[in-house]
Amino acid sequence: MSKLSAAFQNLAPRKPGAPAVILFSGGLDSTTVLALAKDLGYSPYALSVGYGQRHSSELAAAKHIAKQIGVIRHEVVNLDLTRFGGSALTDSSIAVPTTPGKDQEIPITYVPARNTILLSLALGWAESLGGLDVFYGANAVDYSGYPDCRPEYVASFEHMANLATKAGVEAINDQNRFRVHAPIIDLTKAQIIELGSTMGVDYSQTVSCYQANDLGEACGECESCRLRQAGFKQANVSDPTRYRKNK
Repeated sequence: MSKLSAAFQNLAPRKPGAPAVILFSGGLDSTTVLALAKDLGYSPYALSVGYGQRHSSELAAAKHIAKQIGVIRHEVVNLDLTRFGGSALTDSSIAVPTTPGKDQEIPITYVPARNTILLSLALGWAESLGGLDVFYGANAVDYSGYPDCRPEYVASFEHMANLATKAGVEAINDQNRFRVHAPIIDLTKAQIIELGSTMGVDYSQTVSCYQANDLGEACGECESCRLRQAGFKQANVSDPTRYRKNK
């Protein structure tokens, strides 16, 4: 276990090798969380969701990284949220912004209820595995203002998980209750990169760009790219991101 990941011992499995489902997009944040869950001693089950996102090349990255890190099983579930739209990530008629939005404004890259939908899938899989732990890469520091990335949301979803499941209702004590972990929620992007680097995460394989091309090459202009660039700079780590040649 790395020195930095040792700081997350409170998230360690209640039984050695317990299964945990990790929401895994193939991006920088979720890759760090997947590596952390494994480093803490969980048996990691990675769940990726193709929801119609325009940066679908992240799913190809997820498949590669899951093999590289080593998971028990990697599932890719297809769920077409383009049928609802309402986001620049799921509606091709809405442009991905390349300039910062107004303070406190939820950007158009927010996908309506996305994390609630994805976490519900992860919860269902965890319960079917007999597991009680779900991880996802929410971040409330260097993030875009998404409401489903806040600590109060995580606590609320965890409460719901224990009301809505057989495992939660039948739990005889806290050791048998579901836990929803968002271990990087209070970290800056630089701190996330530092954590992942101590565990040997290869960030050159990750795709974070909101409009990455089919090769997984980043635009270098969207908010996700800007946050990522700033994180590597602040962490004093060379940016390994693959950018489009016309960046």
